[in-house]
Amino acid sequence: MDGKVGAFFEELRGKRVWFVGIGVSHRQTIELFARRGVLVTACDKRERSALGHELCAHLESLGVRLLLGQDYPADFAPAQVLFRTPGMYYNQPALQHYRTHGGVLTSEMEVFCGLCPCPLTAVTGSDGKTTTTALIAEMLAAQGFRTHLGGNIGKALLPALPELQPADRAVVELSSFQLISMRCAPKVAVVTNVTPNHLDVHGGMEEYTETKRNLLAHQDAFSATVLNADNPATASFVPQVRGQCLLFSMEGPVENGAFYSTRDSGVYTAAHGQKPKKLMDAADIRIPGLHNVANYLAAICAVRGAVDDDVIRGAAASFSGVEHRIELVRELDGVCWYNDSIATSPTRAIAGLNAFDRRIIMLAGGYDKKIPFEPLAPVVSERVKVLILCGATAGKIQAVVQADPAFDHKKTEIIQVEDLPEAVRTARGLSRPGDIISLSPACASFDKYPNFEARGRHFKELVNAL
Repeated sequence: MDGKVGAFFEELRGKRVWFVGIGVSHRQTIELFARRGVLVTACDKRERSALGHELCAHLESLGVRLLLGQDYPADFAPAQVLFRTPGMYYNQPALQHYRTHGGVLTSEMEVFCGLCPCPLTAVTGSDGKTTTTALIAEMLAAQGFRTHLGGNIGKALLPALPELQPADRAVVELSSFQLISMRCAPKVAVVTNVTPNHLDVHGGMEEYTETKRNLLAHQDAFSATVLNADNPATASFVPQVRGQCLLFSMEGPVENGAFYSTRDSGVYTAAHGQKPKKLMDAADIRIPGLHNVANYLAAICAVRGAVDDDVIRGAAASFSGVEHRIELVRELDGVCWYNDSIATSPTRAIAGLNAFDRRIIMLAGGYDKKIPFEPLAPVVSERVKVLILCGATAGKIQAVVQADPAFDHKKTEIIQVEDLPEAVRTARGLSRPGDIISLSPACASFDKYPNFEARGRHFKELVNAL
């Protein structure tokens, strides 16, 4: 084990380390810490039966103390070090009371970023970060690097630390909930964009934007930062860049980075003092939508100097996308069904709608994240033939769309239904050969589902059962 990693665990040996949440990001980490002689306590609001008796027995066999359900602690004071799960809001009173009274509050990803022995690329953004992260990892792996993918995508990477080598590459996707408390200094930082999201938790755009800025705030002069030149928030980060700044744009040339040319629909790279070079046509990119061209531009910037142009072109032709992101579920009776459950915000739903070349049947609605739906309304009026709404936000979305000056009830029909199964049945009944039906919720799933993946899987089950 690397000396830095070994020293970290030696320092924690015999200390009381608590993990809040026994989810995907913590399970293997809990096992690793227990095996390294740390006094581990794992807390979860779920009861033993919900977590699974086999898992609980396994953790206890390693010496892990479990505080579950009714035994979940009201006070974390006994812990010397506390690992919070990404979904646990950093600024909540219980955690801040613990931190201000001398406790060490951290996270799996924060510790990993501090100990990672190989070059680290970290990606964040309101939209496109998962596809961009996956693309970067795909390109690096195709170039021949042993690549480790983690964060919000892939697996928890802290348990993999003992096997990482300096010649490897690590690529992580980071959310605002992770970044709010992190002091990460990645070799390459990528911010795809910043638009309103998660305001139900962060309370306002200022805090949310600052979490994204935090990704580059601790980089050094030998780092690279990739920013979206077309997005006002990310463009405002440019003066804070400490190392090399690479910009990407869908609107025209940049001095250093990558851009899309509306003149010939080409993807170009640019470097200081050099003539821009055409890398490929946008049509060479397998996954649909101009927003995915933007994701490629960001990924191209992130791997500059590490990945050959031929490898990048190969990835464009072979990469089929990530589950729940404009994912073709099936074609039935001449109708194509798409799963875009990742579209948990209006801007993400807009990007999905713009990926299609005709008016579609759109399934939308869900949990209310307190994000304005007004930007979605004109796009729905222009690109949706039937809008089928369900969930907590159904009435709010309908009111906003109908208030749009461009709305025409003869061109866009709006129907409210009880739930997703009824939405699928309704869409099936209204569709005709040549139609496109897309689950593009524009909302989170928490009113009905634990996450957007569960919603997407349920949608696919419903469609495949037709």
